[in-house]
Amino acid sequence: MDKRLGIYIHIPFCAGKCAYCDFYSLVGREDMIPKYQKALLTHIRESGSQLQGYIIDSIYIGGGTPSFYGAGRLAELMNALKKYGRVMVDGEFTVEVNPDSIDYPGLVKLRRAGFNRLSIGAQSANDGILKSVGRLHNFAKVEETVESARRAGFENVSLDLIYGLPSQTREDWADTLTKTLALKPEHFSCYGLKIEEGTALYPYKDSPFIPDDDLQADMYLYAVDALGRYGYRQYEVSNFARRGFASVHNLKYWQMGEYMGFGAAAHSCVSGQRYSYVRDMELYADNILAGRSVVDHAESITDFERAGEYLMLGLRTTRGISEQEYYDIFPCKFDLARELMDSYIEHKWMVKNDDRWSFTPEGFLLSNVLIGEILDAQTKQRMSIVSPWKQEGGEEYQFSMFSKRPGEVQLFRGIT
Repeated sequence: MDKRLGIYIHIPFCAGKCAYCDFYSLVGREDMIPKYQKALLTHIRESGSQLQGYIIDSIYIGGGTPSFYGAGRLAELMNALKKYGRVMVDGEFTVEVNPDSIDYPGLVKLRRAGFNRLSIGAQSANDGILKSVGRLHNFAKVEETVESARRAGFENVSLDLIYGLPSQTREDWADTLTKTLALKPEHFSCYGLKIEEGTALYPYKDSPFIPDDDLQADMYLYAVDALGRYGYRQYEVSNFARRGFASVHNLKYWQMGEYMGFGAAAHSCVSGQRYSYVRDMELYADNILAGRSVVDHAESITDFERAGEYLMLGLRTTRGISEQEYYDIFPCKFDLARELMDSYIEHKWMVKNDDRWSFTPEGFLLSNVLIGEILDAQTKQRMSIVSPWKQEGGEEYQFSMFSKRPGEVQLFRGIT
């Protein structure tokens, strides 16, 4: 049976840098676009032999702002993947767009190239808040973009929203949900504002104008309830979809599928290897075009790491995890983790259906801490194996499946 593969392409160009953004993106470097495009096309072509071993069932072009890069270039990238890879006719092919950098002709061009899913960066319905964080559109442009997308033939539209923005109130957030629900998208992504060092908002992270954790929690729980009442099932901590419209590509990350990245700062996880490319657009383009490596970090994934990632990523989803699936990856006792999760059920942070544990909305609010406790429990849950071979004198060899010391926490590197 052919293996499935997701493709991610990173476009680091933007018309403006949002105040909260810590993704790898650059403003005012349009001079590099032709060279970067040439490097991407070269990289895809040179990866053709590796791509032929898979069926590509999802493509996701993110950034940055792919729509600012230009619909024609995005179509060229799609055509290159079709030429050098085995792309499913009915796969999921997503491109991120901002309302200020896409129009109806551009959307038609994207749809004709084969893109069938849009992720629109709406963020808020409050024009004042949008302006305060550096967004270059107003909500009327969001409405116009959705309408144009429908006319262009897109039947799968996702809206990105952020709660906890500066000066945002509960009423503002409720109004944003009401107005975006009226647009009838197939999918919502709702992210809580995280202010990272190096962003324009960082000096204001302790400002009274930034909603505190309790207010963000209220906004999150309100979104879960409101979207659920309108038929959007939560399937991951931040994602909600109508039946049949959960993101195929994003589920690859959370369900440990294989994916291959192209572009500066892109990540890949293929054939038990995880690697990332240099977080430098010029270096990426120069090295690709000169035939040099662009790998910044690479590592093999052990079974122990895979098991930990199964817990960490699976618990981000409402499908959750099962003990048997964990055993299939790594044969370690599950007693401590089971006891912890059963205690979370008592606190109403978790539910158990059949053999699967998953977080409740209230549990998702604490998931970073709770998942850390579960990972710690599995690190402590040593499994000793008695070897069938014996030393001279009949003394048995014993060894531990874990090299960790008791109480030491194993950290797992995730890809976001």
